[in-house]
Amino acid sequence: MTQAEVAKRLKTSRENVTMLEKRAWLNIDKARATLTLLRTYGLSVKVTIKRGTHLVDIPRIMINQADKADMKLRANFTRIYEDIRFKARRSIEGARIIEPFTIWIMPDGDFAVEQKST
Repeated sequence: MTQAEVAKRLKTSRENVTMLEKRAWLNIDKARATLTLLRTYGLSVKVTIKRGTHLVDIPRIMINQADKADMKLRANFTRIYEDIRFKARRSIEGARIIEPFTIWIMPDGDFAVEQKST
């Protein structure tokens, strides 16, 4: 959609949509920079999920890696499973991993999924 179309749908001005879009892109850039710093300085834990791994095994793999790094995940098995199934859906077929991907466990216990670009 164009900014004018978004503005019309939201019943606001195109200038307001422009400002909101700019702020959103800045926030995305800040988030990317934060993730890069966490990865660069070893403050996060990298978990590589290999091809052939069963989806149900991933939460245990993550919990084990977090435990080794003395980090606590802010999620239970079900949330981890559902998040991975959604965030890594391009890498999953049925209940198996068909394309390797990386999970980054952050110091605050949250996690991010990184897949190869298509």
